[in-house]
Amino acid sequence: MLVSNNSCVPPKYFILNGIPGLERVHIWISVPFCTMYIISLLGNLGLVYLIHHEESLHHPMYFFLAMLSLVDLFTCTTTLPNALCIFWFNLKEINFSACLVQMFFVHGFTGVESGVLMLMALDRYVAICYPLRYATILTNSIIAKAGLVTFLRGALLMIPFPFLVKRLPFCQSNIISHTYCDHMSVVKLSRSSIKVNVIYGLVVALLIGVFDICCISVSYTMILRAVVSLSSADARQKAFSTCTAHISAIIVTYVPAFFTFFTHRFGGHTIPSSLHIIVANLYLLLPPTLNPIVYGVKTKQIRDNVIKLFQGEKGASTRDN
Repeated sequence: MLVSNNSCVPPKYFILNGIPGLERVHIWISVPFCTMYIISLLGNLGLVYLIHHEESLHHPMYFFLAMLSLVDLFTCTTTLPNALCIFWFNLKEINFSACLVQMFFVHGFTGVESGVLMLMALDRYVAICYPLRYATILTNSIIAKAGLVTFLRGALLMIPFPFLVKRLPFCQSNIISHTYCDHMSVVKLSRSSIKVNVIYGLVVALLIGVFDICCISVSYTMILRAVVSLSSADARQKAFSTCTAHISAIIVTYVPAFFTFFTHRFGGHTIPSSLHIIVANLYLLLPPTLNPIVYGVKTKQIRDNVIKLFQGEKGASTRDN
């Protein structure tokens, strides 16, 4: 929308166009997306309930896992209902302010998720390298403070994004080729310079992504050194087994995240936009869907407590009958 002085006013709404080129199969794409969303809701809510309900799981590792589950729930819920409305009902309009709010929460929660994965790596480092001091180092107070700092870091670093977008003129198009309001997808609609947005996005990526990955790498380097020095093969196997679920969570989270980040900035026209948007959605869907399954399968304590919980409910229903 143009005004007399050739400046532009912010649009009242954006059009989220879904997955360009695949509009005819939106309804079919929605089936796996909806299935994964339901699995993520049930899995993460169940995991949080189990950790809260079972006193045997009241340990630092599981408290961090509960944090990760809550963050995963919020992350996928900020985008998936909106995407399903596009796929099912062709409801593509989103208010300009609502788009900025969604952008803040999407990037904020993904930043918090990265921080929680880093905290979980530090937890494994303390548990394996300082087992006798584990409970005294990672007290409930320390865990709560670490979680709060991680949340504040993610929130405070994302606050500038909506304001950086709001200052941009959107003169020609308000159609976003995406299923949700991603920062780079929105700013690319502006015909003015987005250099400040790009630079700040890189700074945030360094302060969150690169910093967290460095901490995770250092933690696992120290863990590997400690495990290799163990004389017993059984002890080494047990130590490694406590890390496999976390390593899986790291891979599931960071691989699509890096793909999305680099294709937005350096992919240009070499990668189909439909592939980029699908991976961007999987980046927000895969971790919430797979993390509860991976931890349920790989972690004996969780697996045993799930079995005990179902057996207890089955026994109670049998007695009632």
